[in-house]
Amino acid sequence: MDSESIKQHFRPEEAPLIDQINDWVATAAGQYRPVLTAFLNPRQRYIAQTIANRTDEVKVASEGGWTGAEMQRLLFYPAYYQPTVDDFDLQLLTIDYPTKFATLHHRQIMGTLLGEGLTRESFGDIITDGQRWQVVVTEAMAQFLRQEVHHVGRVKVKWLASELTAALTPVEDWEQVTTTVSSLRLDNVVAASFNYSRNRAKQLIEHGLVRLNWEVMARPDYPIVAHDLLSVRHAGRVRIDVIGGKTRKQKERIRMSVVRA
Repeated sequence: MDSESIKQHFRPEEAPLIDQINDWVATAAGQYRPVLTAFLNPRQRYIAQTIANRTDEVKVASEGGWTGAEMQRLLFYPAYYQPTVDDFDLQLLTIDYPTKFATLHHRQIMGTLLGEGLTRESFGDIITDGQRWQVVVTEAMAQFLRQEVHHVGRVKVKWLASELTAALTPVEDWEQVTTTVSSLRLDNVVAASFNYSRNRAKQLIEHGLVRLNWEVMARPDYPIVAHDLLSVRHAGRVRIDVIGGKTRKQKERIRMSVVRA
């Protein structure tokens, strides 16, 4: 199956990613060496795994610093190679701040990182147990944050290096939801996830309050596929686990995980 044939099975806008993945696979196979990626979301990793499975010469492994990480780095490597966690160049940083006098939020930490010019692909998950906060980054990024970034919002912070084994257990409570929708439009899926009317879901999307794979998506009719991640401001998050085909009434079966804000 050539590159153009593969692209027919994915979204048109995913074509550049497919080309990049093909390059990574070709480099690992042709130069007999591991190739490490930036942090990728579940949908991107699904595409990468699908492409890597086409060849026996190259394998792929992933690591995000803790079990269940959403953002993970991939390592494409020759079949003979034995990868270790050190190959992924990860550093866990614990955010030290005055917990008795200040409160941190996910959006503040994310905003600080992006405000420093980091792209979403350059750092991994931001995790919390309700009070303590950690972020997974590369070793180079850890050094930058420790030297250059001393505040999250107005809160003074220190970035303390921690072992990956010390990663917090997130407090997010994912609920498994199985339902049907008339179509896989974004507004239909958002409405089904949070028991909204379709009109309310449509307005949220058009007002820029819904993110798809961490990017604002303002098209209510945008088609949703397996492994997408949705974030709806003030409502929660949705992970599309399985799209199971049509019912007798031609509705789409869908299984997803939902965490409510």
